[in-house]
Amino acid sequence: MAASRSAARNWLWVVHWVMAISFVILFATGMIMTELPREVAYRPSLYSFHKSMGVLILFLVGARILVMIRSLAPARPKNWLPVAALHTALYTFMVVVPLSGYFYSNTAGREVALFGIPMPTLFGENKALADAAGEAHGWIAYLFASLIAVHLLAQRKYILGAWKRLSRRMTAGA
Repeated sequence: MAASRSAARNWLWVVHWVMAISFVILFATGMIMTELPREVAYRPSLYSFHKSMGVLILFLVGARILVMIRSLAPARPKNWLPVAALHTALYTFMVVVPLSGYFYSNTAGREVALFGIPMPTLFGENKALADAAGEAHGWIAYLFASLIAVHLLAQRKYILGAWKRLSRRMTAGA
């Protein structure tokens, strides 16, 4: 049992960082692609890549939640309520942001694919709704980014400690 719990923690740690990097890529491509003029040749490819990353994130967060439910007993730190509230909000946005993008694409009559593999159309085309959905997708993403910033601030002791350990290793090896 302890070995499987350890393997689950390791897997979750890897997926956490894969998702963190993926969200940075998603935020960057989202901001870049929306500012590009329509005549830029690689603009459609950037949109396809952005959508693929969003679908990938949906799969990863689903797997992450299932692994956590199956294998990890909930830990209760001293200040568990704000920690639980922040993580609940983060997981909610991890699902809502890509789903809102999926909704936007479908209502705008655009296909969603996972690196070339077509995904099902879940929402009907509705041009009037698509404009509002696109605006909402952007604002929801900004709200999510602000929650990530709060998460990083809450983890500052861990981040500073990791930085110090890395610095010591680098100077010891030199």
